[in-house]
Amino acid sequence: MDNEHREQIIENAKQFFRAEIAQSHIDGACKRASSLSNYNVNPFLFKYLANFLTGNDDPKSIAKALVLPRVLGSSITTSFGMKVQSLITSLFQGLGSTTQGIDIEFIDAVDERKKYCQLKAGPNTINRDDVTTIVNHFDGVRNLARTNNLNVGINDMIVGVVYGEVSELSSHYRKIGQNYPVYIGQDFWYRLTGKEDFYFELIDAIGEVALEVDASKVVETTINKLTKEIEEKYK
Repeated sequence: MDNEHREQIIENAKQFFRAEIAQSHIDGACKRASSLSNYNVNPFLFKYLANFLTGNDDPKSIAKALVLPRVLGSSITTSFGMKVQSLITSLFQGLGSTTQGIDIEFIDAVDERKKYCQLKAGPNTINRDDVTTIVNHFDGVRNLARTNNLNVGINDMIVGVVYGEVSELSSHYRKIGQNYPVYIGQDFWYRLTGKEDFYFELIDAIGEVALEVDASKVVETTINKLTKEIEEKYK
C-alpha cells in the first residue's frame, strides 16, 4: 500500500464515522439521553452515583451520572458493532464477498494467500452458538472449494476481529482458533493493509472526528437539558 492509498483509506474512515457513527451518536444516543423518560431510574442509586461521581447530589451531578454512561458506553459500542462490515467495505472497495458466511475476501499481506474472512467487532462480541455457526460456514466453503478443485486451506478461512488484543479474546474465539485462525486488532489490519502501524493510525484518525463535531459541547448540552428536567421533577 503506497502513501496515497493509505491516506485515502484514512479519509474514508473519517467520512464513515462522520456519517454513520458520529451523527447517529448525536441525533440518537445524546438526544435520548437528554430526556428523563428514557431512563429506568433506580431511586436507591441515582443520588449515590451522583455523589460517587462529583461529591454532591445536585441536579446537574445526577444528570452527569445518568448521561455519561449512556452516551459513552453501551449504545456507541453496539452501534459500532452493527456497522463493522460496512466500515471495512467502505474503506476497501471490492472486498465484499458473495460466498455464504463470508463477509470479505482479500489477499493477506503476510502470506500473500487469498483469505475468506468473517468480520467481528471486538474480543467479546460472539456467543457460544456463534462458534458452531462460524465453523460450519468455514467447513462448507472448504468443502465447496474441494468440489470445484480450488486451493483453499484451513488457514485461508479466518475470523477478523477489528479491535482488541490476543490476550483479550473470549473463550468462544479461542475455540474457533482450534480449527481456524482468528486475527485481532493490529495483526488483522496488518494482514489487510500490509502496514504494521495502520491499526494505530486508524484509531487516531477516528478519534479526531469527535473534535470536528465538538462533541464536548453536545454532551454538555445533553446534561443541561436533563438537569432542567430533574430540577422540575424533584424540586
